[in-house]
Amino acid sequence: MISLSVLALVFGVVFLAELPDKTALAGLVLGTRYRASYVFAGVAAAFLLHVALAVAAGSALTLLPQRIVHALTGVLFLGGAAVLLMKKDDDEEEVRRPEDQSFWKVAGTGFMLILVAEFGDLTQIMTANLAARYDDPVSVGVGAVLALWAVAGLGIVGGKALMKRVPLGLITKIAAALMLALGVWSLWEAVA
Repeated sequence: MISLSVLALVFGVVFLAELPDKTALAGLVLGTRYRASYVFAGVAAAFLLHVALAVAAGSALTLLPQRIVHALTGVLFLGGAAVLLMKKDDDEEEVRRPEDQSFWKVAGTGFMLILVAEFGDLTQIMTANLAARYDDPVSVGVGAVLALWAVAGLGIVGGKALMKRVPLGLITKIAAALMLALGVWSLWEAVA
């Protein structure tokens, strides 16, 4: 069974953490140069692979004693909040337009870009933490995938409009506050 509360929490945390990430901007750049559906197909496949790896890693953590898992996830969430708060804005990188605009070329470009850029990224680590914390790999996996796909879709289709209306700094601060709260809660459960 899927827990809608876990799915919603994971969706919110991952969505907010991924919005200010460079991959959202990369999706925006790719979406302005290539057919959006082709870009999304590649990006979505890469995010699906990353979430599967993160959930598997997080599920393995559930084999440890619960106090250790809570302490570990608490420290990692606090570290993630610190990373978000100390992160400097990156300039968009120029993406060269390949001569071949076929589905496989464009989707492959999106897939490889996200695969490399997101490996070991904050949201992948957060997803592993959430999988360990809630011991519900399906709910965590679905929530994380939907969040990453939503950010990718926003970045590819409507990123320019969103960034004009919602300051990136505000989004980053909200994501950091959520991660800070989850970190403190996890550490409290570890000692309580």
